[in-house]
Amino acid sequence: MIALLCSVHAEAEHILAWTTVNATAQLGSKSIITGSLAGRDVLVCVGGMGKVNAAHAATLMIAEFAPEAIVLFGVGGAYPSSGAVVGDVALAHQEIAGDEGVLTHDGFMDTEYIGIPLIKTASSVIYTTYSASEHLLKRALSTLITTAEPGSGKVHFGPFVTLSTCTGTCTRAAELEERYHGLCENMEGSAVAQVAALHGIPWLEVRGISNIVEDRNLKKWDIPLAAEAAQRAVVSILKGW
Repeated sequence: MIALLCSVHAEAEHILAWTTVNATAQLGSKSIITGSLAGRDVLVCVGGMGKVNAAHAATLMIAEFAPEAIVLFGVGGAYPSSGAVVGDVALAHQEIAGDEGVLTHDGFMDTEYIGIPLIKTASSVIYTTYSASEHLLKRALSTLITTAEPGSGKVHFGPFVTLSTCTGTCTRAAELEERYHGLCENMEGSAVAQVAALHGIPWLEVRGISNIVEDRNLKKWDIPLAAEAAQRAVVSILKGW
């Protein structure tokens, strides 16, 4: 069983329409669908925006249903130097907790500077960066590249940056690009990656590019295009799982 998680309904409307629903569980404020999609048994949850909602939903899905992996999907903003454009698909090879740290006179410092990791177990110490499953990522990339339809957007992979405050200026975008060399940013990824790491299950993150991270101008955005691209990518990945 594969857990599929996004933040808002606009990111899931196609997935929900394509899923054969077996049952719906209401766990606190979260509604979790069990069913089948693209020949796989799946869980589907629209968990809410932001780190806490994402972590809560991911924890419920993992603890209650023990999926073999979790796939986070939705839209994201690409950094100007990434080469991605609106409508493209991006996969994370790692998630960076971009605003966990301390602001000093010398600039922002992450949790390694503080000396307190976000995760510390017998086998790993993680300060800010979570690596996606290499096996799942390679398979997903291969599937998306070989099944791409003519005229569809390009597929990219690279570091994703998770922030509680979306970037809305070119100045801030340049600062974050210099610091993290990220492909795109979002508001949930590192939280889901952290929960997955704590439970010892692999994770994958799929984003459709809705905008370029620059001075905020919603007229340049295309959320429906990005959301559909991400959902179609998820279905293709499940078919080639």
